[in-house]
Amino acid sequence: VQLQASGGGWVQPGGSLRLSCAASGPDFVDFYGVGWFRQVAGKEREGVSCISIDGTTANEDFAEGRFTISRDDKKKTAYLQMDNLKPEDTAVYYCATRARPAFDCSTVGDSYDIWGQGTLVTVSS
Repeated sequence: VQLQASGGGWVQPGGSLRLSCAASGPDFVDFYGVGWFRQVAGKEREGVSCISIDGTTANEDFAEGRFTISRDDKKKTAYLQMDNLKPEDTAVYYCATRARPAFDCSTVGDSYDIWGQGTLVTVSS
């Protein structure tokens, strides 16, 4: 299973971006939960948002009210809609999923074992 993250780019403060995370590979059956994470150079990776097998979602505090995670199982794609972006949201964003079913919604990186390559989001004026 491979994950391909895309949709990053440059946006002004207050703007929006939608990140996509496309799954592929002959072994892909379903998203066994999806997590979005981000990392700024020199800092530790942090969780952003998650969606579980049954559609339960959760956001970290900084994302609440601004970011929305979703998935389209037919398209094998998960999304992170980011609105009202701030300069401090600048980071490389990663998506992750699991190789085996797990029913929790987690923003802990160790909960996932399949990672995409990351997409850069830059928020500046």
